[in-house]
Amino acid sequence: MSPARTEGDRKRGYIVPIGGAEDKDGTADILRRFIDVCGAGRSRIVILPTASTVEDTGRKYEKLFRKLGADEAKALPIGSREDAEKREWLEYIEKATGIFITGGNQLRLSTILGGTPVAKAVRRANAHGVTVGGTSAGAAILSEHMIAYGAEGSTPHAAAVTLVPGFGLTNRIMIDQHFRQRDRLGRLLTAIAYNPFAVGVGLDEDTAAFIDHARMVTVVGTGAITVLDASELSHSSIAEAKEGAPVTMTNVRLHVLAAGATFDLETRRAGARPE
Repeated sequence: MSPARTEGDRKRGYIVPIGGAEDKDGTADILRRFIDVCGAGRSRIVILPTASTVEDTGRKYEKLFRKLGADEAKALPIGSREDAEKREWLEYIEKATGIFITGGNQLRLSTILGGTPVAKAVRRANAHGVTVGGTSAGAAILSEHMIAYGAEGSTPHAAAVTLVPGFGLTNRIMIDQHFRQRDRLGRLLTAIAYNPFAVGVGLDEDTAAFIDHARMVTVVGTGAITVLDASELSHSSIAEAKEGAPVTMTNVRLHVLAAGATFDLETRRAGARPE
Protein backbone atom coordinates (compact mmCIF):
# COMPACT_ATOMS: atom_id res chain seq x y z
CA MET A 1 0.00 0.00 0.00
CA SER A 2 1.49 3.32 -1.09
CA PRO A 3 0.87 6.60 0.76
CA ALA A 4 -2.11 8.66 -0.36
CA ARG A 5 -1.21 11.27 -2.96
CA THR A 6 -0.84 14.92 -2.09
CA GLU A 7 -2.86 17.40 -4.13
CA GLY A 8 -1.61 20.57 -5.77
CA ASP A 9 1.04 22.34 -3.73
CA ARG A 10 -0.01 20.74 -0.43
CA LYS A 11 2.71 19.24 1.72
CA ARG A 12 2.29 15.94 3.52
CA GLY A 13 1.89 16.24 7.29
CA TYR A 14 4.42 15.03 9.81
CA ILE A 15 4.55 11.32 10.61
CA VAL A 16 5.55 10.81 14.25
CA PRO A 17 6.23 7.28 15.55
CA ILE A 18 7.03 7.16 19.29
CA GLY A 19 8.76 4.21 20.96
CA GLY A 20 6.27 3.99 23.82
CA ALA A 21 6.37 5.10 27.47
CA GLU A 22 6.65 8.76 26.44
CA ASP A 23 7.08 11.23 29.30
CA LYS A 24 3.71 12.63 30.36
CA ASP A 25 4.44 14.10 33.79
CA GLY A 26 7.76 15.90 33.36
CA THR A 27 8.84 18.12 30.49
CA ALA A 28 6.79 15.98 28.06
CA ASP A 29 9.05 17.12 25.21
CA ILE A 30 7.67 14.69 22.64
CA LEU A 31 4.01 15.46 23.23
CA ARG A 32 4.67 19.20 23.36
CA ARG A 33 6.53 19.01 20.06
CA PHE A 34 3.66 16.95 18.62
CA ILE A 35 1.20 19.68 19.61
CA ASP A 36 3.48 22.33 18.05
CA VAL A 37 3.53 20.63 14.64
CA CYS A 38 -0.26 20.17 14.87
CA GLY A 39 -0.77 23.93 15.14
CA ALA A 40 0.22 24.68 18.75
CA GLY A 41 -2.56 26.65 20.49
CA ARG A 42 -4.87 26.21 17.47
CA SER A 43 -4.39 22.44 17.31
CA ARG A 44 -7.37 20.09 17.10
CA ILE A 45 -6.20 16.59 17.98
CA VAL A 46 -8.18 13.41 17.40
CA ILE A 47 -7.13 10.42 19.52
CA LEU A 48 -7.63 6.82 18.38
CA PRO A 49 -7.38 4.53 21.45
CA THR A 50 -8.45 1.39 19.56
CA ALA A 51 -5.26 -0.56 20.36
CA SER A 52 -5.93 -0.32 24.09
CA THR A 53 -8.42 -2.36 26.09
CA VAL A 54 -8.13 0.05 29.03
CA GLU A 55 -11.40 1.98 29.04
CA ASP A 56 -10.08 5.41 30.04
CA THR A 57 -7.03 5.52 27.73
CA GLY A 58 -8.67 8.00 25.37
CA ARG A 59 -9.90 10.26 28.16
CA LYS A 60 -6.45 10.38 29.73
CA TYR A 61 -4.91 11.58 26.47
CA GLU A 62 -7.69 14.13 26.01
CA LYS A 63 -6.84 15.67 29.39
CA LEU A 64 -3.11 15.44 28.75
CA PHE A 65 -3.17 17.17 25.36
CA ARG A 66 -5.39 19.97 26.69
CA LYS A 67 -3.11 20.41 29.70
CA LEU A 68 -0.08 20.68 27.39
CA GLY A 69 -1.69 23.42 25.27
CA ALA A 70 -3.85 21.85 22.56
CA ASP A 71 -6.99 23.82 21.75
CA GLU A 72 -9.11 20.68 21.34
CA ALA A 73 -8.57 16.98 21.99
CA LYS A 74 -11.23 14.36 21.20
CA ALA A 75 -10.95 10.59 21.64
CA LEU A 76 -12.96 8.37 19.29
CA PRO A 77 -13.67 5.09 21.14
CA ILE A 78 -13.69 2.88 18.05
CA GLY A 79 -14.03 -0.72 19.19
CA SER A 80 -15.44 -2.40 16.09
CA ARG A 81 -15.33 -2.16 12.31
CA GLU A 82 -18.87 -0.87 12.41
CA ASP A 83 -17.75 2.00 14.66
CA ALA A 84 -15.13 2.88 12.05
CA GLU A 85 -17.88 3.82 9.59
CA LYS A 86 -19.65 6.42 11.74
CA ARG A 87 -20.01 9.67 9.80
CA GLU A 88 -19.79 11.78 12.96
CA TRP A 89 -16.38 10.39 13.81
CA LEU A 90 -15.12 10.68 10.25
CA GLU A 91 -16.01 14.38 10.40
CA TYR A 92 -13.83 14.81 13.50
CA ILE A 93 -10.90 13.33 11.56
CA GLU A 94 -11.59 15.57 8.56
CA LYS A 95 -11.42 18.68 10.79
CA ALA A 96 -8.37 17.60 12.81
CA THR A 97 -4.93 19.20 12.62
CA GLY A 98 -3.39 16.19 14.34
CA ILE A 99 -4.22 12.51 14.84
CA PHE A 100 -2.70 10.47 17.67
CA ILE A 101 -2.91 6.67 17.94
CA THR A 102 -2.36 5.21 21.39
CA GLY A 103 -0.48 2.09 22.43
CA GLY A 104 -1.85 -1.36 23.16
CA ASN A 105 -2.11 -4.30 20.77
CA GLN A 106 -1.22 -3.45 17.17
CA LEU A 107 -3.28 -6.36 15.86
CA ARG A 108 -6.38 -4.67 17.31
CA LEU A 109 -5.50 -1.70 15.12
CA SER A 110 -4.99 -3.71 11.95
CA THR A 111 -8.02 -5.98 12.40
CA ILE A 112 -10.48 -3.32 13.61
CA LEU A 113 -9.34 -0.34 11.52
CA GLY A 114 -7.57 -1.86 8.51
CA GLY A 115 -9.36 -1.00 5.26
CA THR A 116 -12.14 0.96 7.01
CA PRO A 117 -13.30 4.52 6.26
CA VAL A 118 -11.38 5.67 9.37
CA ALA A 119 -8.09 4.23 8.08
CA LYS A 120 -8.69 5.83 4.67
CA ALA A 121 -9.54 9.15 6.33
CA VAL A 122 -6.29 9.07 8.32
CA ARG A 123 -4.31 8.44 5.13
CA ARG A 124 -6.05 11.29 3.31
CA ALA A 125 -5.60 13.64 6.24
CA ASN A 126 -1.84 13.06 6.33
CA ALA A 127 -1.59 13.63 2.57
CA HIS A 128 -3.44 16.93 3.10
CA GLY A 129 -0.97 18.17 5.72
CA VAL A 130 -2.32 16.75 8.99
CA THR A 131 0.24 15.40 11.47
CA VAL A 132 -0.29 11.73 12.35
CA GLY A 133 1.57 10.15 15.23
CA GLY A 134 1.33 7.15 17.49
CA THR A 135 3.01 5.55 20.46
CA SER A 136 4.07 1.90 20.79
CA ALA A 137 1.42 -0.07 18.84
CA GLY A 138 0.25 3.26 17.44
CA ALA A 139 3.74 3.79 16.02
CA ALA A 140 3.94 0.33 14.46
CA ILE A 141 0.75 0.81 12.42
CA LEU A 142 1.91 3.97 10.65
CA SER A 143 4.05 2.35 7.96
CA GLU A 144 3.11 0.15 5.01
CA HIS A 145 4.53 -3.02 6.59
CA MET A 146 3.80 -3.44 10.31
CA ILE A 147 5.69 -5.75 12.64
CA ALA A 148 2.90 -7.68 14.36
CA TYR A 149 5.14 -9.73 16.62
CA GLY A 150 8.48 -11.52 16.66
CA ALA A 151 11.32 -12.98 18.68
CA GLU A 152 13.58 -10.90 20.89
CA GLY A 153 17.37 -10.95 20.64
CA SER A 154 20.13 -9.29 18.66
CA THR A 155 20.57 -11.82 15.84
CA PRO A 156 18.24 -12.04 12.85
CA HIS A 157 16.60 -15.45 12.44
CA ALA A 158 14.48 -16.78 9.61
CA ALA A 159 10.77 -16.45 10.43
CA ALA A 160 11.62 -14.44 13.56
CA VAL A 161 9.12 -11.73 12.66
CA THR A 162 5.57 -11.59 11.33
CA LEU A 163 4.58 -8.66 9.12
CA VAL A 164 1.04 -7.49 8.38
CA PRO A 165 -0.29 -4.46 6.47
CA GLY A 166 -0.17 -1.15 8.30
CA PHE A 167 -1.86 2.16 7.50
CA GLY A 168 0.65 2.87 4.74
CA LEU A 169 1.37 6.52 5.57
CA THR A 170 4.92 5.79 4.44
CA ASN A 171 6.53 2.92 2.56
CA ARG A 172 10.04 4.19 3.32
CA ILE A 173 10.41 2.70 6.79
CA MET A 174 9.55 -0.24 9.01
CA ILE A 175 9.10 0.63 12.66
CA ASP A 176 9.88 -1.24 15.86
CA GLN A 177 9.23 0.20 19.32
CA HIS A 178 10.44 -0.35 22.93
CA PHE A 179 13.58 -1.13 20.96
CA ARG A 180 16.50 -1.19 23.37
CA GLN A 181 14.32 -2.04 26.37
CA ARG A 182 13.01 -5.24 24.73
CA ASP A 183 16.11 -6.24 22.73
CA ARG A 184 14.51 -6.07 19.29
CA LEU A 185 17.50 -5.56 16.97
CA GLY A 186 17.26 -9.09 15.57
CA ARG A 187 13.60 -8.89 14.61
CA LEU A 188 14.04 -5.51 12.88
CA LEU A 189 17.04 -6.87 10.96
CA THR A 190 14.88 -9.83 9.93
CA ALA A 191 12.15 -7.47 8.78
CA ILE A 192 14.48 -5.50 6.52
CA ALA A 193 15.99 -8.74 5.22
CA TYR A 194 12.48 -9.44 3.88
CA ASN A 195 12.26 -5.93 2.38
CA PRO A 196 15.66 -4.19 1.94
CA PHE A 197 14.01 -1.18 0.25
CA ALA A 198 12.68 0.03 3.59
CA VAL A 199 14.77 1.64 6.32
CA GLY A 200 14.46 -0.02 9.72
CA VAL A 201 13.70 2.47 12.51
CA GLY A 202 14.01 1.12 16.05
CA LEU A 203 12.63 3.53 18.64
CA ASP A 204 13.67 3.48 22.28
CA GLU A 205 11.05 4.34 24.87
CA ASP A 206 10.38 8.07 25.36
CA THR A 207 11.91 8.70 21.94
CA ALA A 208 10.24 9.83 18.72
CA ALA A 209 11.08 10.26 15.05
CA PHE A 210 9.51 13.42 13.60
CA ILE A 211 9.37 12.81 9.82
CA ASP A 212 8.57 15.92 7.78
CA HIS A 213 7.22 16.33 4.24
CA ALA A 214 10.76 16.22 2.81
CA ARG A 215 11.29 12.81 4.47
CA MET A 216 13.79 14.19 6.98
CA VAL A 217 13.77 12.39 10.33
CA THR A 218 14.56 14.39 13.48
CA VAL A 219 14.97 12.66 16.84
CA VAL A 220 13.19 13.98 19.95
CA GLY A 221 13.28 12.41 23.41
CA THR A 222 15.53 10.95 26.07
CA GLY A 223 16.60 7.75 24.28
CA ALA A 224 17.81 7.07 20.76
CA ILE A 225 16.61 5.60 17.51
CA THR A 226 18.51 2.85 15.72
CA VAL A 227 18.45 3.20 11.94
CA LEU A 228 19.15 0.14 9.78
CA ASP A 229 19.91 0.88 6.13
CA ALA A 230 20.09 -2.13 3.81
CA SER A 231 20.23 -0.11 0.56
CA GLU A 232 23.75 -1.45 -0.10
CA LEU A 233 23.04 -4.97 1.16
CA SER A 234 25.45 -7.28 -0.65
CA HIS A 235 24.27 -10.65 0.65
CA SER A 236 21.36 -12.08 2.62
CA SER A 237 20.70 -15.75 3.40
CA ILE A 238 17.04 -15.15 4.33
CA ALA A 239 15.73 -17.01 1.25
CA GLU A 240 17.68 -20.19 2.02
CA ALA A 241 17.73 -20.22 5.83
CA LYS A 242 15.55 -22.77 7.60
CA GLU A 243 12.96 -21.51 10.07
CA GLY A 244 14.68 -20.43 13.27
CA ALA A 245 18.16 -20.44 11.74
CA PRO A 246 20.38 -17.33 12.04
CA VAL A 247 20.53 -15.15 8.93
CA THR A 248 23.67 -13.77 7.30
CA MET A 249 23.42 -10.14 6.20
CA THR A 250 26.43 -8.24 4.87
CA ASN A 251 26.97 -4.52 4.29
CA VAL A 252 24.06 -3.27 6.41
CA ARG A 253 24.63 0.22 7.78
CA LEU A 254 23.61 1.01 11.36
CA HIS A 255 23.20 4.46 12.93
CA VAL A 256 22.36 5.27 16.54
CA LEU A 257 20.81 8.74 16.74
CA ALA A 258 19.99 10.67 19.92
CA ALA A 259 17.94 13.85 20.37
CA GLY A 260 18.55 16.46 17.67
CA ALA A 261 20.21 14.05 15.23
CA THR A 262 18.71 13.59 11.76
CA PHE A 263 18.38 11.02 9.01
CA ASP A 264 17.44 11.82 5.42
CA LEU A 265 15.26 9.04 4.02
CA GLU A 266 15.97 10.25 0.47
CA THR A 267 19.78 10.36 0.58
CA ARG A 268 20.17 7.81 3.42
CA ARG A 269 22.52 10.18 5.23
CA ALA A 270 22.63 10.66 8.98
CA GLY A 271 23.43 13.99 10.62
CA ALA A 272 24.74 14.67 14.11
CA ARG A 273 23.07 17.19 16.39
CA PRO A 274 24.36 20.70 15.61
CA GLU A 275 26.73 22.07 18.25
